[in-house]
Amino acid sequence: MTSVLPASSDLTIAFGHSAYRLGEEFARRNTGIRFFEERETAAFHARIGEADIAVVSGMWRGVPLEKAGKLKFVQSISAGIDVYDLAAMKARGIRLASAKGANATAVAEHAIGLVLALARKIHTARDNQAKKVWRGMIGDPAEREDELAGKTMLIVGLGGIGLKLARFAKAFEMTVIGVKRDVSQAIAGVDGLVSPDQLTKALGSADIVALTCPLTPETENLINAERLAAMKPSALLINCARGKVVDEDALIATLRAGGIAGAGLDVTREEPLPASSPLWDFENVLITPHTGGETASYERRIIDFLIENIGRLQRGEDLVNGVI
Repeated sequence: MTSVLPASSDLTIAFGHSAYRLGEEFARRNTGIRFFEERETAAFHARIGEADIAVVSGMWRGVPLEKAGKLKFVQSISAGIDVYDLAAMKARGIRLASAKGANATAVAEHAIGLVLALARKIHTARDNQAKKVWRGMIGDPAEREDELAGKTMLIVGLGGIGLKLARFAKAFEMTVIGVKRDVSQAIAGVDGLVSPDQLTKALGSADIVALTCPLTPETENLINAERLAAMKPSALLINCARGKVVDEDALIATLRAGGIAGAGLDVTREEPLPASSPLWDFENVLITPHTGGETASYERRIIDFLIENIGRLQRGEDLVNGVI
């Protein structure tokens, strides 16, 4: 393969993110490559014509590709690639790599944190703390805090995040069932595998349903009214995938009817979640603002991917996590 990128001395990188300090981390690497960093979408779009490389995620939406005449490579900041028009990028010869794996441990830790918080009612204890209320002992065992040992976790999506989550669940002595297209080979740390067409049936045996799958046409509204109805009334739903994997209206209706015990949501269909959403008002729903992958190490991992992929493109080699 021939080189896709010019020499480093002729490159300009555009970093686009409202919060991440990617430029600071990149500067510490002393590559000598020029870069600029924009924290507003309009400013990033206005300067896209200057860039040979873009490092971006949500700010890519609506980018004026017709003005991106120099652009040769996009390093996604996120593992998900649903914001990118792959056909349009391919037509213009723009390469794309995802950040798959950069936040696998972080998101899996976040998912198990949501499970623990809901099972141990830590979120309601925090609410009581704010009100200076010491909750008394509970007579009804069904209303008390619960234990994870002996429970069954169904993980929908056994990629890097799902496999990490499976390991954490096994450490809590849980039975782990994974949903995977190819069920022909056993996976260490996973007690059983079911194919997507068996999902509805498998939901009925799960105490915790954890979503760690990508958003695709096949997974949009994967958890719908029918599948929510298939879950145990005592089960928890954990979504660390994408908001659109769950039919949110159906979830709200199910929660109102007591169809499941609760939900931990790191993602929602609309982000930020509107103040008018009924999800805010459920005591048995724990919402985090899509922070599952955000840790103090994230910039370092993204820049590691970026530098490795720049070198690969200059040498005419395959990308790490290459999409196009």
